Amino acid sequence: MHELSISRYIAASPEKVWDVLANRQEEWWCPKPWYITMIAQERRAGGRSAMVMHGPEGEEMPQEGIFLSWEEGRRFVSTDAVTVDFQPAGPFMIGIWQIEPEGEGTRYTASARHWTEEAMKNHAEMGFEAGWGACADQLKALAEAD
Repeated sequence: MHELSISRYIAASPEKVWDVLANRQEEWWCPKPWYITMIAQERRAGGRSAMVMHGPEGEEMPQEGIFLSWEEGRRFVSTDAVTVDFQPAGPFMIGIWQIEPEGEGTRYTASARHWTEEAMKNHAEMGFEAGWGACADQLKALAEAD
């Protein structure tokens, strides 16, 4: 398996972490100063997952895909390999965002699965650890603050 993954312990209940994870993505999804505008989040297998990432210099990176799975309160899985109506697209990864109870808090894990080792290495070189780690830290701060 060609997977990159990050994990964080969050000192908040799974319900609280899920609320921030699923409902407040515009506050944590990108490493600041980047941010997203949520276009669509159809919370079901086959539902549209679309957003635009905005950079500090006016960059815009549209992201279009579908959810492969939505398990309320536990995890969601999406891909950019296909778009709505199952139209093939240039695949980059399958993303998995999940939580589970751990002690008095919650374990958050985010993973990116790639079709090839080369794609995985390219994602790592693009800054996966720093970027997805910053997002995890932003999620953690929001969930622990409220």
